[in-house]
Amino acid sequence: SNEEDASEEEDNNENWSDDSRKLSNRILWPMKTLARRSRVVEQLVAELLQVCQKRLSKSFFPELQPAIGVGSAFEGWGPDEEEADYYMLMPLKPPRGHSFHLELGDMGYMLARDSRIRVETQCTCTEKDILCFVHTSEDELWENQDPSLLHTMCTNSYLDAEKIALWFQDLVKSVWAAVPQSHHYSLKVLPSCWFCRMWLTPVSGRTLSVVIMFGVQQDNSDIYLSTMPVNTLDPSTTWPQTCVVAEAKFFRFVAQNTQPGSVHLKCLYLCTSILEGTTISATTMKRVVMHYLHQSWLQKDMAIWSKRDFVKLLQDILSFLLCCLEINRMDHFFMGNDSLPEEIILPPDFRTGEKVNVFQRLQEHPHAHASALSAICEL
Repeated sequence: SNEEDASEEEDNNENWSDDSRKLSNRILWPMKTLARRSRVVEQLVAELLQVCQKRLSKSFFPELQPAIGVGSAFEGWGPDEEEADYYMLMPLKPPRGHSFHLELGDMGYMLARDSRIRVETQCTCTEKDILCFVHTSEDELWENQDPSLLHTMCTNSYLDAEKIALWFQDLVKSVWAAVPQSHHYSLKVLPSCWFCRMWLTPVSGRTLSVVIMFGVQQDNSDIYLSTMPVNTLDPSTTWPQTCVVAEAKFFRFVAQNTQPGSVHLKCLYLCTSILEGTTISATTMKRVVMHYLHQSWLQKDMAIWSKRDFVKLLQDILSFLLCCLEINRMDHFFMGNDSLPEEIILPPDFRTGEKVNVFQRLQEHPHAHASALSAICEL
């Protein structure tokens, strides 16, 4: 396809040095495989969702919305396409007669981790085919209508992530036979208290590991309260804030605004691979490349990603990271950033708030700081 051709443009760019060509041609890049498998996963999950929605059409369980591909595999730079997990965030909306109220936790110096989602019943006296949960007696509700979300998926009136995950796992297993492509794939649902991990194995081919996590949208933005990242010590009514949808949208924006042959994904893939096993995580490296891409866009110079020498770009990215480590500061990409493309929709307090230093913890852990500096200096 054109998308794959663009991501796998001929490496022998006339502006590249011999070293850049040799380096690029020696590496087995994952972009084509990730793009192809991502499309397969999207289609399978879309079919699964349609069957689930049909099953739940008259229920009072959460309304499942189209899943959004997020993370390194869908963004196109996953470190190992053979072992990749294909993460998708499935937004939830309240069923009829219910409403969600997001209670954000303490933002601190990072995203709010201890947020909760309060569920309330709403008056539906004017609607047909539903008894009002607010103004109908409990006995009548018990005899004539399925229980409300408060009685099935909540703990003390708050949406319970563990109950959601276990319910969805059971739902997937019960409807899989009705999915159009089910006869092409064997399904194994792995137990989890926070998400739904599915192993989909085709008749011939490699198993796809698909992880469905759940989220509730904040203020019609690209920020969600989600069941991940997981802290097993948190109560199951905890829904941490996450930027994964905003990050995926940013990478799609970059893909639409770079020229054919852009190597930004190759740079990110190679940097994360080189630094694997060091104190510099793939998440940190991703933030560095996102900042560099953002600066290129602000300076109207996105062409550098397809014209500048490959090795030179790698050196520039690692030099930027070294600078950040030396001054112990790198700003959070979304919080306090008022110059992002308008396609990225953020809550008002994100754009207007103060900048947040994601390297703040390094100041509190000198050994980790020294180890990170050492890893970059060795390169």
